[in-house]
Amino acid sequence: MKYWVGVTDNGWFEFLSQAGVDEVNFWQPRGKVMFTGLQPGSPFLFKLKRPFNHIAGGGYFVKSTSLPLSIAWETFGQKNGAKSKQVFESMIRKLISDPTVRDPEIGCTVLTQPFFWPKDIWIPDPIGFASSIVRGRYYETTNPDEAQLWNLIQERLDSRKFREPGLVVNEPEAPDRYGTPLLVKPRLGQGAFRVLVTDAYRRRCALTGESTLPVLEAAHILPYAESGPHDVMNGVLLRSDFHKPFDLGMITVTPDYHVQVSPRIREDWFNGKAYYRLHGQLLANLPESPSERPAPAFLRWHNENRFQN
Repeated sequence: MKYWVGVTDNGWFEFLSQAGVDEVNFWQPRGKVMFTGLQPGSPFLFKLKRPFNHIAGGGYFVKSTSLPLSIAWETFGQKNGAKSKQVFESMIRKLISDPTVRDPEIGCTVLTQPFFWPKDIWIPDPIGFASSIVRGRYYETTNPDEAQLWNLIQERLDSRKFREPGLVVNEPEAPDRYGTPLLVKPRLGQGAFRVLVTDAYRRRCALTGESTLPVLEAAHILPYAESGPHDVMNGVLLRSDFHKPFDLGMITVTPDYHVQVSPRIREDWFNGKAYYRLHGQLLANLPESPSERPAPAFLRWHNENRFQN
């Protein structure tokens, strides 16, 4: 199994270790940073900067992408490691080459189930981590030395051995220490859901094809408040003025991906031309991968339980 140990800002770590979050944005100031060697669910460890130089926690990789600073804050809020948008923006602008850019694009690496260890179990001077490394490095459990480091990490994830108050935030379940290292199935949060749905639809509205990112929203088909999962197959990317009608059941999508518009719009408000022009049409945009398209079961639920005939 491949995993990553990344150089981590000490202030970012300290803030989030007190925040009780279910996901974090491990951001970079200069656009997209792709972790092509990581599969979803791979461990992503936090190695603090000087004076610590210890592995102090981590999370599980979901996806790396890039977003405008404003959208990153809207998506993750304090899960970016800052108490306010103003503080977050100040952190970014100190690190980019042109701090006057209106809304800089930043790299976003979404991690779920983050954990933060107390200082007495931090791992000092991890094997093979040279002082010249500025971003981080991959480790592979098939390498004996690097597998030894993984054993130390896994030992700290074993809640049976370390069950002290405040040990971790959203403590993950550790795999069998002596078995084959396995990926963790990520439990997605709201921010991860939005990122995955946005990128699955290639940043274009499913109904209209609109590509103005600030007005695009990831909608749940089966609402999260009604036990709908944060799963890309339970999501559809919609322009903001279509999201609300979809949630209210004025618009739905059939299991064969055709748009249906409720007659109630015309009957109750004597309007709706912008919606009725889409009635009966195939979705303008769908994810390329079938595994990322809306699941027919969720669409049937919306047709039968939310749509206003």
